[in-house]
Amino acid sequence: MKLAGLCAVTVDDHLLPRLSALVKAALDGGAPLVQYRNKVAPHPLRRAQAAEMLRICRASGAKLIINDDVWLAVEIGADGAHIGRDDAPGGSLAAARDALGPKRILGVSCYNELARGEEAAAAGADYLAFGTMFPSRTKPAAVRAPLELLGAARKRFGLPIAAIGGITLDNAPQVIAAGADMIAVVSDLFDAMDIKARAEAYQALFEPGARRVS
Repeated sequence: MKLAGLCAVTVDDHLLPRLSALVKAALDGGAPLVQYRNKVAPHPLRRAQAAEMLRICRASGAKLIINDDVWLAVEIGADGAHIGRDDAPGGSLAAARDALGPKRILGVSCYNELARGEEAAAAGADYLAFGTMFPSRTKPAAVRAPLELLGAARKRFGLPIAAIGGITLDNAPQVIAAGADMIAVVSDLFDAMDIKARAEAYQALFEPGARRVS
């Protein structure tokens, strides 16, 4: 699967039926990737939610990435995992790659650091994520990454590049034009009055000829 387009990153919600409805709307809008992220739920709930996310992703032909937890991704048979600085088993990106095996997707948060991208690429990452690109309600204290870093990373590593942090429908064209293959969105997607329509609008930005910024 080509790693490109909207990645719908889930909100912290303990109510599984509500979370399922939110994600289903994004999938109905054409989101090709879902990243299951819940920082506050206990493990049994996280497992139940992740398994349900996998079910509805499979039904829509989308891929499910598990945030922070390689072993949960392996346990439920998800399509991959996305890990930050402190999330790899034993602190090793190579160990994360080994745990996932060759067929699952490994995404790595690189923040604003090309050196982190170098390490992740060498360990066998399938995509590299940079950000936060703009002020973010989800991670208000996160370091900022300049837009030009996206193009530099894409050229240097030859891997799909994801951008995250404060992305909205208004600023997403800048991010895509700067070199992002994927955009990870939380608030601007799931806070929308019509999540399906918002996902469709994001996906439209990746159509040929849609990257120009006026």
